[in-house]
Amino acid sequence: MVYSALFDNVLSRLDTEKAHHGAFSGIRAARFVTPILFPAVNAPVEVMGITFPNRFGLAAGFDKNGTGVVPLLNIGFGHVEVGTVTAKPQPGNPKPRLFRLVDDRAIINRMGFNNDGAAHVASRLHRLRDTKAGAKAVIGINIGKTKIVSPENAVADYVESARLLSGFADYLVVNVSSPNTPGLRDLQAVESLRPILQSVKEVAENQRKRVPLVVKIAPDLSDDDVFAVTDLALELGLDGISAANTTISRPESLQTSRSVIDAAGAGGLSGPILAPRAVEMVREIRARAGDSLAIIGVGGIVAQDDVRERIAAGADLVQGYTSFIYEGPTWPARMARASI
Repeated sequence: MVYSALFDNVLSRLDTEKAHHGAFSGIRAARFVTPILFPAVNAPVEVMGITFPNRFGLAAGFDKNGTGVVPLLNIGFGHVEVGTVTAKPQPGNPKPRLFRLVDDRAIINRMGFNNDGAAHVASRLHRLRDTKAGAKAVIGINIGKTKIVSPENAVADYVESARLLSGFADYLVVNVSSPNTPGLRDLQAVESLRPILQSVKEVAENQRKRVPLVVKIAPDLSDDDVFAVTDLALELGLDGISAANTTISRPESLQTSRSVIDAAGAGGLSGPILAPRAVEMVREIRARAGDSLAIIGVGGIVAQDDVRERIAAGADLVQGYTSFIYEGPTWPARMARASI
């Protein structure tokens, strides 16, 4: 209730990206008191050979550079997916690039993988892993293609990120589904995706401890393409699929006025509007793969019933991000309790 008033009267009036950075700074600053204010939700589950404290985690995009993993875990998330990280540092797309659709509790973003680059993030996570809290944290690392790298050189670019980051990841995610890097979604086609996954998998498996590999796909894929990626994941012996990323569609059912939506422009849409397709994809992948793949259900998680529905559909883990912005710091623990 307090956060809702704060959001409606203060945060919603601020520039979206500045509000994000301010809120994230607050979470980091409060890291010593959050374990007291937010009791841990302990419901351990083993997925991909990893013991997660609970099934609910923070999706990639919030902590792009691994600067707040432990503070985020302290407010209830069972794991944090860092990234998306690219092999080379990049500033992302020009601002403004993050927009609220408040009436839909949704976000449009065209951030463009702004991040410090794999070497800097690896160095930061190395230091984190040397701490007591960092050593036991469950961290996924989401990697994407550097914008200036051509599709022909995408394999080498992903491999470079995997080489630098795998040693600090509990699991690794190959992101080929953001709409904000030109040509990236074309890599979801099986003939383009196969060499990327094969090469990254080789890196991930040659660490001191094998690192599970997941591929993240878009909700805009056709059912046939979802099945094709699932079949490829099974063929290559991947550990899981993350479904789904943001959408490039702008459904007519959105409540926000078309003038506001059009003014926001291009980018990935996230929020409750994603839920029906994301649930459908989880069901499709589970029916196709049986128990041979782990599924991370992400997209449109708002309430506890959404978490339960995603698990019932076949998800082993559930992630959220957009509703964290709208619901505030008590939201992760509430969602984690629903995953028990």
